[in-house]
Amino acid sequence: MGNKTFIPDGYKSLLTLRETQQAIKYIKDIFQQTLASFLVLDRVTAPLIVTADSGINDDLNGVERKVDFFVGSAGCEAEIVQSLAKWKRLALYRYGYRRGEGIYTDMNAVRRDDEENNTHSVFVDQWDWEKVIGKSDRTEEYLKDTVGSIVKAVAYTNRKVGLRYPVLDVHIEETPFFVSAQELEDRYPELSPKERERTVCREHGTVFVSGIGGTLKSGNKHDGRAPDYDDWSLNGDLLFWDETLDDALEISSMGIRVDADALDRQLKICNVSDRYKYAYHAMIRDGTLPYTAGGGIGQSRLCMLMLKKAHIGEVQVSVWSKYTSDVCAAHGVELL
Repeated sequence: MGNKTFIPDGYKSLLTLRETQQAIKYIKDIFQQTLASFLVLDRVTAPLIVTADSGINDDLNGVERKVDFFVGSAGCEAEIVQSLAKWKRLALYRYGYRRGEGIYTDMNAVRRDDEENNTHSVFVDQWDWEKVIGKSDRTEEYLKDTVGSIVKAVAYTNRKVGLRYPVLDVHIEETPFFVSAQELEDRYPELSPKERERTVCREHGTVFVSGIGGTLKSGNKHDGRAPDYDDWSLNGDLLFWDETLDDALEISSMGIRVDADALDRQLKICNVSDRYKYAYHAMIRDGTLPYTAGGGIGQSRLCMLMLKKAHIGEVQVSVWSKYTSDVCAAHGVELL
């Protein structure tokens, strides 16, 4: 899929605008309750803005510009969050969570530099979750078990949606196929990373691509990751095959978080070891923060998948270019 909006031939929404809004709430209610039960998570309140000097904001790939502004009453610079990857780990420590327990939050963010297309918007809505684990849980097996639980939560929610809206009839493969980014490069060296994902997801339906962030044998990366939250050897993206778009749809980016060794290694690779000036990074280095696993699960994308929508603007309200608005209008696609 390119960076421009397209509408598949013959596409028509199966639900009215009112039905769509009702279905969005239904999906979100069912899924977050199911996820919380499967992963043993409490819902917590989380920030929309953080101070610019806190080091808490997610740097994503390290190049995205944050939305920042001066807060007159506080006399400081602030930023709208891009995700809550770091904040959640600090919250688990502050709130006294123990091994096997965790939190999730209904997270809204703004990513001003995201490319606009069928599945991308500058507005981000996702369930951000984080869970305390033990040092012995920092394994591929633990990661796979967690992925399996999330897939089961997606599949259960989809079955409930299908019962309420039989016209949708979306199939979710409940057994994820696990493959590393390096294995995908070895298998499809002539394809781009996104083309590799599309090819493997078309074949297997539900796919978890692991090992994202580091450099592959080719000298390229499958995709970028900030160096200070995921351990690049124990992370990945969860993809589902989207029949409406005829493409792989990334629903979640997640992983086991860095310990002191992984943090030091990845900061050096990215030449940003100066981040130890922030409390978050120092608390990982000295062992104050607990070992954790966590990630984000896209709310709008999950709704797109289950409601068979062709454009993310059909399930969320955002700001769109004239090009996107014109293409959708020409095909009878109603943006919220």
